[in-house]
Amino acid sequence: MKRAEFRFEIVEDLASADFIFDAYGRTLEDLFKACATACFTAITEIERVEPSKEYNLMVDGEDQNELLYNYIAELIYLKDTEKSFFSYFEIHIAEDKKSLTSIVKGEPISYDKHVIKTDVKAVTHHRLNITERDGEFVTRMVLDL
Repeated sequence: MKRAEFRFEIVEDLASADFIFDAYGRTLEDLFKACATACFTAITEIERVEPSKEYNLMVDGEDQNELLYNYIAELIYLKDTEKSFFSYFEIHIAEDKKSLTSIVKGEPISYDKHVIKTDVKAVTHHRLNITERDGEFVTRMVLDL
């Protein structure tokens, strides 16, 4: 069976004020995409978000863990400032794993169209540690609701 490029699994019953998930990706870019998808899955029914408006992002970090943290923080900031949800994430990570460029697509929030599940306020550093296991990149991420 072929493994998906990326996936995430919600971790239940650890903290009621947080959204916790384990993310997996065949590549580092796939792992980042899994985390971004999980973030917006926490917020809304992501399959209803049309990728009609495009944003170009550039993010830096001291290492791959900080880069992931900063990327998700930037998506949350963009959600709040642009009043938009996102469903498409194209990510290119530099060879040194200290910067990335990303094309993000989504649409303005519509209370008639989108189901609002919760609001993600921030990403946390708690347990954020990217590792390689069984041919995949893996991390646990905690989002503050």
